[in-house]
Amino acid sequence: MKKTFVLVVLFIFPVVAYLFFASGVNNFGKLPVVTENVQDVSAYSDVVTFKNKITILGFLGADVDFKKGNALNLNQKIYKDFHQFNDFQFVMLMPKGTEANVEVLKTELAGLASIEKWKFVFLEPAEINTVFASLKTDLELDANLSTPYVFIVDKDVSLRGRNPEEDHTTVYGFDATSVAELSNKMIDDVRIILAEYRMALKKNNAERDI
Repeated sequence: MKKTFVLVVLFIFPVVAYLFFASGVNNFGKLPVVTENVQDVSAYSDVVTFKNKITILGFLGADVDFKKGNALNLNQKIYKDFHQFNDFQFVMLMPKGTEANVEVLKTELAGLASIEKWKFVFLEPAEINTVFASLKTDLELDANLSTPYVFIVDKDVSLRGRNPEEDHTTVYGFDATSVAELSNKMIDDVRIILAEYRMALKKNNAERDI
């Protein structure tokens, strides 16, 4: 009897767990689109675009040191686990004049993982406000053009989040000051959108082989 129990734990339970989580992704389906037609940063940058990328978008503002903890939280909880996925990037929209402080921040971020997919784009205040306004959230940038919230923008340049059906209210972004929110909410949503694109890619490849 004891041996049977051990065998169940070692072999059957992992299979059941796998099927549970696999079916969970299928049941949840796509991460909801909460805003379409986000302003692509390519309108202001020759080297960075949201198109055909899964983007974590942030606004660290003029006081980089004040928001450094947010960037480090994101680096630890989100970036290090997902940066090796193709077409995945972090884009931080920064006011012009913050270049030197960003270089210091990049040095600290590089202590955990390669930062090649951290993209810092330096813009005029009006340009930052235009991109932020296009997200159509219930949030605001502060006087330093910053917000603690970060956003998931998909390959079609739409904002992904949670509808009231998934949460008690529409979730447009995730508070990077909260390690709990990054660990308990955002990481799940990033996994869902990555799984969505992986499944779409497999389906397209299978159809080509037919």
